[in-house]
Amino acid sequence: MTSDIGSLTRTTQPTSTPAHLKHPSFAMRFTSTPRGARLARRLVAVRLDEWGVPYGTEPHEAVVLIAAELTANAIRHGLVPGRDFHLSLRVTDRPRPAARIEVTDTRGERVPPLPGRLRAPGVADDGRGLVLVEGLAARWGWYPRAKGPGKTVWAECEIPGAASGC
Repeated sequence: MTSDIGSLTRTTQPTSTPAHLKHPSFAMRFTSTPRGARLARRLVAVRLDEWGVPYGTEPHEAVVLIAAELTANAIRHGLVPGRDFHLSLRVTDRPRPAARIEVTDTRGERVPPLPGRLRAPGVADDGRGLVLVEGLAARWGWYPRAKGPGKTVWAECEIPGAASGC
């Protein structure tokens, strides 16, 4: 058996999005465990690569890091025993092409501060997640869950085609 490895090329430069993926989306519920957060992060990475935002590019890595932080917060600060968290990822084109990540949990009484009001926690071992999100995302925020208790934390990161990257 022979294989032509030379025909399998990967690029680290953003590629154009095929017409059928102009507004791709992905949504799934995950268990509120470290394993669920890890799986969510990995699926975000795979989807972005499939949608033309390749592994190793700054936008890809930024979006995956944002997804990791938001899902980690959902299992740490939004945990209600026996309840899952929901992640959605989609590509928007307003005001510029961006990946929008939304993570919904069922704990409504623990909400993040408003964007722009975060402070780095000094020498603490934790508490930097939303500071990272704010630094990487073009926009972020949260809103109450539409049905039932909880909240949705979202972030948008500009992707190829935007002037500043992510």
